[in-house]
Amino acid sequence: MAVGVATGMLWALARVTVPYLVMQAIDRGITGRDVGALARWTAAAAAAGLVASLCAGLRRFFAFREGRMAEATLRARLFAHLLGLDFGYFDRSSAGDLMSRANSDLLQIQNFLNMIPFTLGNALQVAAVTVLLFWLSPLLALCALGALPLVNVLGRRFSMRLYPSMMGIQQASARVAAVVEETVAGSRVIKGIGAEGVQQAKLEHEADGLYSEAMSAVRTRSRYVPALDLLPNVGLLLVVAVGGHQVLAGKLTLGELIAFNVYVSQLIWPLRALGFVIAMGQRAVAAAERVAEVLDACPAVAPPPAPQSLPDAPRGEVRFEAVRFAYPRSDRRARPERPDVLDGFDLVLRPGETVALVGATGSGKSTVPRLLARFYDVDGGRVLLDGVDVRSLPLDALRRAVGIVFEDSFLFTDSVAANIAFADPAAADESVREAARLAGAAGFIADLPQGMHTEVGERGYSLSGGQRQRIAIARALVARPRVLVLDDATSAIDPAKEREILDGLAGEVGRATTLVISHRPATIALADRVVFLDEGRVAAEGRHEDLLASNARYAEVLAAAIAEAG
Repeated sequence: MAVGVATGMLWALARVTVPYLVMQAIDRGITGRDVGALARWTAAAAAAGLVASLCAGLRRFFAFREGRMAEATLRARLFAHLLGLDFGYFDRSSAGDLMSRANSDLLQIQNFLNMIPFTLGNALQVAAVTVLLFWLSPLLALCALGALPLVNVLGRRFSMRLYPSMMGIQQASARVAAVVEETVAGSRVIKGIGAEGVQQAKLEHEADGLYSEAMSAVRTRSRYVPALDLLPNVGLLLVVAVGGHQVLAGKLTLGELIAFNVYVSQLIWPLRALGFVIAMGQRAVAAAERVAEVLDACPAVAPPPAPQSLPDAPRGEVRFEAVRFAYPRSDRRARPERPDVLDGFDLVLRPGETVALVGATGSGKSTVPRLLARFYDVDGGRVLLDGVDVRSLPLDALRRAVGIVFEDSFLFTDSVAANIAFADPAAADESVREAARLAGAAGFIADLPQGMHTEVGERGYSLSGGQRQRIAIARALVARPRVLVLDDATSAIDPAKEREILDGLAGEVGRATTLVISHRPATIALADRVVFLDEGRVAAEGRHEDLLASNARYAEVLAAAIAEAG
């Protein structure tokens, strides 16, 4: 950027030199009828013009290169920061808004950075031209520059009036992007219930808001830009009128008048561009504030200052000791009437066993694995993995040791193999195929057009729900986790295939501890032990058949779940 500014300065100096050299060529060569002087001064003017042209090219190259580099660097920094934020932040944030900040807002910042060498070069040109104008003729300089104080006042008012509109445009653009993102992501839901008109109305409402903000900015520009454009031209007309009389009176040479007019014309574009620079600056400031809001967000779940390591011999023992937890009240899932989702929660998962966690909707069963993987931190008590508090473990190591498969099996737009090996792109083909076999996915993968190399399409919707779930399970198995959590991750898989998968997991993954969250009796019956969660605590545990016979609340929850599932 410094090189770009330096070439911009050199461009300005070379450019203001040209009219002076032309003036000398006219007065000494043409008026003085000296062919040699005309040739020398003309050559000097041509050389200065060549330097200005070369510097203009270099200035543009360095300005745009640094602008693009700054945009790319800031986008990478923003992306890395987003990846480091906790789940609660994304619960409160709109995907469309974050996409807007990572795209259109960064573009506004890049555009402003591109203008820095141009703007500073123009500023030097204005300063140099002003000095030369007073040196040539103080009277004509006052005529040419008399409007500058008014230009400055108008520029300041323009900036103050434009800023709220620019911020409003950025925020409205983010809301439009959010609606578009939700529409694309939820297209199947929208079409499935015939709600196209509802979503179209929502988009039109947000688009109307964007239009209103944009028109507010347009009205502000329409009031101020014409005046900022006109005032420099008024100065040019005064110079022609007053300067012409001085030439006729012999008080000014023809070369000086021509040079003076060229200098005044060199002022017109920088002053005319003032409104554009102000508008761009205001958009950049608004965009930078929105980006800074994200970069200033501190993750609620931070890496430990003195991280510990898990024991070398993986056991997969999990302990929840007097755990208390409530979602933050700003979180969409917070419940003011019952803030504590877990209260005095105690549970031990023995190494290698398969445990089914059962509870009514809202009982906190899905919160349990989120605390184990430290998506959120406990408010009280502690969670131990193989004897180590999860808050003392590096986040990446913890989450490789705890593999979670959610009910909504998100797949990336890539091949089946790439999706399975997502967390470890360098995984051997044998490991990928073994994980697919254990997840019960090898059979249908072999029937795909290109097998493992078949592209699954956006979010994997080219596959059935059960196929997506099996690929998601295989993806978790590639990392060979100590603890595998299936959070209703087999809901779309038929019971026979589900038994095959769980039997395979129990027999061939080094007896990884498996936590299954489900309401399906067939799934629960496959577990070594069932833990019934009620009102944030373990209400009962034992074999499925025993709990059905001895715990009326357990039977009631299962019956309600079966009825809800149809």
